[in-house]
Amino acid sequence: MCALYVKGAMGTKAFLDGLKLLRPSRPLPILFALIVMSSAATAVAGPDERAKRMHDRLTGVAGEESKLNDMSTAIAAGNAIGAAYLAMDHEAFYAVTLKNLFAPATNRDFDVFADFNDYTATVIGMIRDDVAFDTVLSADILYVGAAGLGLPAYSMTSNDHYREIETRGLDLRTALVRETQTGLTDLPPAAVAGVMTTRAAAESFFVAGTNRAMLRFTLINYLCRDLEQLKDTSRSPDRIRQDVTRSPGGDSRIFINNCVACHSGMDPLAQAFAHYDYDTTAGRIRYDASQVNPKYHINAENFPFGFVTADDRWDNYWREGRNANLGWSPVLDGYGNGAASLGAELAATDVFAQCQATKTFETVCLREPSNDADRAQVAAITDSLRNGGFRMKQAFAEAAVYCMGD
Repeated sequence: MCALYVKGAMGTKAFLDGLKLLRPSRPLPILFALIVMSSAATAVAGPDERAKRMHDRLTGVAGEESKLNDMSTAIAAGNAIGAAYLAMDHEAFYAVTLKNLFAPATNRDFDVFADFNDYTATVIGMIRDDVAFDTVLSADILYVGAAGLGLPAYSMTSNDHYREIETRGLDLRTALVRETQTGLTDLPPAAVAGVMTTRAAAESFFVAGTNRAMLRFTLINYLCRDLEQLKDTSRSPDRIRQDVTRSPGGDSRIFINNCVACHSGMDPLAQAFAHYDYDTTAGRIRYDASQVNPKYHINAENFPFGFVTADDRWDNYWREGRNANLGWSPVLDGYGNGAASLGAELAATDVFAQCQATKTFETVCLREPSNDADRAQVAAITDSLRNGGFRMKQAFAEAAVYCMGD
């Protein structure tokens, strides 16, 4: 299988050249025969082999013999989904697979080695408990360590609580319990917006800057789209803030043909975060409903006639134009106040479901969808998410069943 993956990544000629360098004395026909035999063996892999492969990919660790036997029996009986759930009942599914998938979403550098934190814990807890994942950007939810574990108290100003969970290697199947942000923090209900208002997210995306980072990284992590892919010069520039010069380098054409393509849609959406900031001195998120954060008014001299943010009213200009194809919900209005309503708007799109389906596929199958069958499977997982209560474990199970014969 390794040879096959290398061939796919390198290309046929490079693959052959590499073989010649690595094993110049070995006749190529024999190597190809071995590859064909390996491929044929995979194609007819029995329940035992499929169970092992499924467990390896869902957890990243070898399965115990009794667990693999149970999985093999389920697969042989036509219950491969059940076998996948047996595999996911392993602590490594949560502490390794899910943590490695979502840890990069908690920071600007997409660092998979980022410390365990309230953002990662909340996503893992939601998936473990089958909480509808389309509420991840809007729910009043927070997962913390269970009582009685001797952990430092949860704090809005420190990550010690979560760092201790990771340092001690606590089993996330039982160590995490569901709470609310309004119950554990001083944030009012209007300020709570799922993982966007966790301490880790605020530290990464509300710090300094202009709060546009929170929108950009949310789009990347949950719609699988960066701003470059959403550029649209046809949208009105009336909500672009004062800090964006209309003549970069003295050339207004740059603004008209480039800057406006992102800012015309981004700025009206990022207005949802107008009352937020991250206090680096105190090490915590700040929310002040009484005033717009001063960062929204910085560099006003760049273009004094630009938009002046007065509140947290957001509007989605991307519901029309080329980005209408993101599949915005006809049930929602496309405008609102605050981060939670914006989170609901983003999570109700077709591409939100497609993004989560694609990430589960790539995580379990160890490759991007590359052919019609793969793309059809991603579409099937997408439909399953949308019609099945956005249960992410089900999405992982479906991807694992599809790829267990790879």
